[in-house]
Amino acid sequence: MPIDLANPLVSRAVTILRENDTGSSTKPAPALYPHMWSWDSALIAIGIAQYSVERAAQEMRSLMRGQWKNGMIPQIQFNPCVPPEAYFPDAGRWDVHAVSTDAPEGVATSGIIQPPVHAIAVRAICDLADRYQARALAREFYGPLREWHRYLMSARDPEVSGLVTIVHPWESGMDNSPRWDRALARIEVPEGELPPFTRRDLAHVSDPSQRPTDDDYRRYMWIVEVLKRGGYRVDRIYDDLPFRVKDIVSSALLVAANESLIQIANLADADFDDFDLIEAWINRGRTGLAEQWDERVDQCLDLDLVEGESISVRTIAAFAPVMAGQLTPARRAALTNLWRSGAFLGHPDLRWPLPASTSPEEPAFNPTRYWRGPVWPVMNWLLWWAWTRIGEFDIADELRENALAQVSEGGFYEYFDPFTGQGLGSDAQSWTAAAVLDWMADS
Repeated sequence: MPIDLANPLVSRAVTILRENDTGSSTKPAPALYPHMWSWDSALIAIGIAQYSVERAAQEMRSLMRGQWKNGMIPQIQFNPCVPPEAYFPDAGRWDVHAVSTDAPEGVATSGIIQPPVHAIAVRAICDLADRYQARALAREFYGPLREWHRYLMSARDPEVSGLVTIVHPWESGMDNSPRWDRALARIEVPEGELPPFTRRDLAHVSDPSQRPTDDDYRRYMWIVEVLKRGGYRVDRIYDDLPFRVKDIVSSALLVAANESLIQIANLADADFDDFDLIEAWINRGRTGLAEQWDERVDQCLDLDLVEGESISVRTIAAFAPVMAGQLTPARRAALTNLWRSGAFLGHPDLRWPLPASTSPEEPAFNPTRYWRGPVWPVMNWLLWWAWTRIGEFDIADELRENALAQVSEGGFYEYFDPFTGQGLGSDAQSWTAAAVLDWMADS
């Protein structure tokens, strides 16, 4: 249903998105994130579409300007009006045009990816457009989205496993998750080979302990250096990369995105062969996820390719199969039980029954540090959307109700302390506002 612009929560959400609007793209936050982030903008566009389909389409149009010639949609597209000292690593540190012929002309970007939610966003925008506009948008975006998915299914899956390989923790979108601790700790930064740098993120939060540690940040920057030396050609330097993990969340979202891509292909009158190709991608993704299910812990697990071992940490990534959909009855039961257990929504100390990014029962849990415990409204939205997709409407409705209560009481923060309810990270966060608009439209 149409959103009620007179509702105070809706009005505040729309105001945040308009204030973070640069004219052609939307900043994730006023100061901490001054550029355009890939999965942020796609998810933001879903919220914007609730009050302007055309502005949502423009968000995706601006994002696609940064697509590389090999199909990759990069993690960051840099705003040339923002001074380099405002954010690190800046465009000069990535230096993509100097080392890669695949980089887009006239657009400064990073050289890595983020989770593939873009087709999901375009389909959501098309669903809110009129018939003529929906077909026009599908024809505009179908080709770039198909090539993005082709890149993921080739350069990021040379094993033909159906699972997406990430080569930097930033690519997961859950940068500082304990899922990456062991793989990161193994990386040694050679003495004297990492160019010096100054972190900028710590200046934009009230408590630096909320952010990744300096040791981890050095490892992050060393991985960037390795990728840059290899021209960001993951397909060519794959076996030499120090961080290679099959990410189950990105893989599950790609399955869902391919399902959305089929709907977009239908609107765009795509070639029949394309439908067979996308169906094959979907089946490959489902098979890969099924093979990563560990019966000992009743969870789907990431796979560290460098070490050759699965990663067993209870985080919200445990619910990746819900995002992919089509669960067996046994696995659906296992995940709904985990959802309601003391490891997640059943924990007695939660301010609201909402999923902490890392289970409070995990040794690595930290209620205020980035991705190691805080509750993220945007992840609440993704999980609400996922539970709705598989027909678990009671879980989805309760999640939406409590997530809206959290934002209504705590503000439009990036994330929240799961126990105290304190807002953390950046205030006036765009994808929090976008999530609220989509929830309010659904309610």
